[in-house]
Amino acid sequence: MTLGLVNANPVVHAKKERIARVDDLPHADNAWIHFVRDIRDPEHPYSLEQLSVLSEESITVDEKLGRILITFTPTIQHCTMATVIGLCLREKLKNCFPPHFKVDIKVSPGSHADEESVNKQLNDKERVAAAMENPNLRQLVDECLYSSEL
Repeated sequence: MTLGLVNANPVVHAKKERIARVDDLPHADNAWIHFVRDIRDPEHPYSLEQLSVLSEESITVDEKLGRILITFTPTIQHCTMATVIGLCLREKLKNCFPPHFKVDIKVSPGSHADEESVNKQLNDKERVAAAMENPNLRQLVDECLYSSEL
């Protein structure tokens, strides 16, 4: 979808050890990363975890209040794919959690040149719905969520 790579040489980290999935995994500490760790980056054939866009510490879940907060760190400050990454996270979580959970997705403070605008777009239901109606954007999100290239 992009004409050229914005970040042609991202730093790639080793994949972390996988924990066997069991029925009570979501209730284990820091287990929430397992729902989103394999989302593929929109520009590169690596997962968001491998690019350190996400980590266990970037996900906070309050089951009692039904709230999820994810902060992610784009690989570069002027990342043009930040909103796509946020849409991928939102779509993945929508399929993993009951609908009563409130999901907030934000870029890490100071990690993006247009932080306020990106955060506003990612947490506005109408903007998210409109974005996901775009067939090209929907296809890109689906490719990131369901890619077997990793």
